[in-house]
Amino acid sequence: MCGIAGLLDRSPDAPHVLERMLTRLAHRGPDDSGIWHDPSTGIALGQRRLSIIDLSQAGHQPMASSSGRFVLTYNGEVYNHAELRHELERAFPELVWRGTSDTEILLAGIERWGVEHALQCVNGMFAFALWDRLERTLTLARDRMGEKPLYFGWTRNCFALASELKALTALPDWQPRMHAEAVSGFLRTGYVHGEASAVAGIFRLPPGSALELSLEDMCHPRDWPWLQSRIRRYWSLAEAATAGMAAPINDEFDAIHQLESLLRDAVGLRMAADVPLGAFLSGGIDSSLVTALMQSQSQQPVRTFSIGFHSPDHDEAPFARAVAEHLGTEHTELYADTKTALDLIPSLAEQFDEPFADTSQIPTLLVSALARRHVSVALSGDGGDELFGGYTRYFAITRLWRAMQPLPMVFRRNVAVACKLSAMALRPLPGGRNPSGPISFRLARLADRLGTTDLDAMRLSFIGGAGLARIMRDAGRQPPTTLPPPAIVEPLRQLMYADQLDYLPDDILFKVDRASMAHGLETRVPLLDHRIVELSWRFPSPAITQHATGKLPLRQLLDKHVPRQLIDRPKQGFAPPMDAWLRGPLREWAEVRLSDSSLRELPMLDAGEVRKLWLAHCNGRMNAGYALWNVLMLADWRERFGVIC
Repeated sequence: MCGIAGLLDRSPDAPHVLERMLTRLAHRGPDDSGIWHDPSTGIALGQRRLSIIDLSQAGHQPMASSSGRFVLTYNGEVYNHAELRHELERAFPELVWRGTSDTEILLAGIERWGVEHALQCVNGMFAFALWDRLERTLTLARDRMGEKPLYFGWTRNCFALASELKALTALPDWQPRMHAEAVSGFLRTGYVHGEASAVAGIFRLPPGSALELSLEDMCHPRDWPWLQSRIRRYWSLAEAATAGMAAPINDEFDAIHQLESLLRDAVGLRMAADVPLGAFLSGGIDSSLVTALMQSQSQQPVRTFSIGFHSPDHDEAPFARAVAEHLGTEHTELYADTKTALDLIPSLAEQFDEPFADTSQIPTLLVSALARRHVSVALSGDGGDELFGGYTRYFAITRLWRAMQPLPMVFRRNVAVACKLSAMALRPLPGGRNPSGPISFRLARLADRLGTTDLDAMRLSFIGGAGLARIMRDAGRQPPTTLPPPAIVEPLRQLMYADQLDYLPDDILFKVDRASMAHGLETRVPLLDHRIVELSWRFPSPAITQHATGKLPLRQLLDKHVPRQLIDRPKQGFAPPMDAWLRGPLREWAEVRLSDSSLRELPMLDAGEVRKLWLAHCNGRMNAGYALWNVLMLADWRERFGVIC
C-alpha cells in the first residue's frame, strides 16, 4: 500500500516538484520513498511506500522491468501474486526474480503478457502508472471496484497524477477552480460522484479501467469526452451483472456453498502479509463474518478493533465485544468521548482531500488510528450491504416508488410544496420541548422525494438529507444518473447496481481509503473480491432479500460461526450524533463557517436559505444536520485548499 505521484514537466525542477508532491503523500507510505526521472521526455514518477509484502529494498519503487522497457509506480496489493508467479515461471523459465514483492510480479506479467491480459489475471486492489520507454506512452489503471484512488489531469503548464488531490497542490502553477457540477452533486449527497473531481480539469480514473496516453497527449489538456473515448474497460460491472442474471443459481444450497468457498478463499488471500494484521469489528453481519473466517484460518487469536460512543443510539461496541468473545479474538476497543471526536473535525478537509460529508468518516478515522497502534493491515466488512441488499433504504425506496407511480407529477409536486411549508411551520413548544421536530424532518424529506422523476434520483434523495434542494441556487442540477443495463428490471436490483457503481466507490471506499491511509494503515475488503461480486449477481432476488430483510446468504454463513442472538438487531450505522453536536459543542465552529462572509465564497448556495436552515436546526424546528454538514465540509475544504469558485 502506497501513495503514488507523477508528472510531465520538462523543466530542470521536475524532480524537486515531484519530491514535494510525495511529501504531501507521506502518510500513505511512511517506510520508503523513491523517484524515477527521464530528462529526455520530462516524465517523472514517484512513490511513498508502506511496506507490506517483501519489506526489503527488492520492493523499492518506482520499479523498472527486467528489460528496462517499463517503469511502474504502484499503489495496492495483488492478492494472487503467488499464483501469478508460478504461472509466469512455468511459461517463462528464464525469469530471474529480485525479490518476492507483488510489484515485481505485476511488472513481469505486464512485460510478458501485456497490460490488458495482466489486468484480467490480477485479483487485487490497485492504482498504477506505467511508463513504456519504447512506445513513450503512459498507462493509468485502477482496480475493478475502485478501492484505490487515482487522480490525473492538466494544470496550465504540466500534466500530473497522484493518489490524492492534495499532492497536486505542490505543483508550481496550481490554481484550483471549483468544478460546479461535481460540487453540486456533493451538496446533494455528501460525496463527489464519478470521474470529475471537485477541481476543474482534474479527473478520477473510473474503476475497472485503463487509460493510455502518448507523450503528445500529455502535452495538451484534454476534456472528458476525449478521455472517455480512450478509456478501456477491462472489467465491467454492467457486464458482470448481466452475465450473472443470465445464469442464476436456483439451487440455494449450491449458491451458499459457492459463496462460502469463494469468501473463505478471499479472506485467506487477504491474510497474507509480512507485517501484523487484524480486522475492524462492528458486531454487524459483514465484519463478524469476515472476522469469523479469519479466525477459522488463523493459528492464533485475530486482533480485532472497534470504536464506541457514550450515546446508546450510536454505540455498537457492546455488540462487537460480544462477537469477539464468542470467536476468541484479541479485542481492543476505544470509547471516544466528544472531545476526542471533535478534535478531528478541523483536520477533516485535509485528510479527506475533496469535500466529503459522510459523518461516519469520524469513527472510521478513530478506529483506523486505534488499529494502527497494533497492526499495519486490517480487513474490513465493507461491501456486504451493496452486494446483498443490506440497506433498509432499499425497501423504503421500492415501497415509495411503487406508491408514487400512479400519481400525476403535478399532484406530487403540489403535495411536495405543502410538505415543505408544513415542515417550516412546525415550531418547538415553550420550554424547549420539540415533539414536532421528527415530524418536521420527515415532512422535509418527503417533500424532496416526491419531486423525483426516476428511481435513481430517489436513491440519491435517500442518501442525501432534508433541506438540500432549497439552499442550492441551481436546484435543478442533479448528480450523474446511474442507468442499469437492460437485464436489471427489478427496482431492488437496480438500486443495488447503482450503489455498487456509485455509492460504494465514491463514498464507502473513498472514506475507508482516506481514513486508513491517513494513519498509514492498509485496509483489505474480502467481500469485494471480483469473483464474489460476480457470484452475487447469480443469486435470485428471493435468495438475497425476503420480507424487507437483506443479506440472507451472509446471515446463513454467519450462523455457522456466531449465534443468531448476538447479531439480530436493527441496523444502527456507524455515525456520531451530528445533529446534537451542531446544536452544542460544534455550534461556535459551525457559526463561523455559516457566516455571511463565508457563504459569499460559495455562490452556488443561497446564503439566506442556508442561514434560515441553520437557525431552524439550532432552534430545534427541524433536524438539518446532514444538509448543514455538507455545507460545512464544503466551506472548510474551499478555505483549506484555496479553491476559487
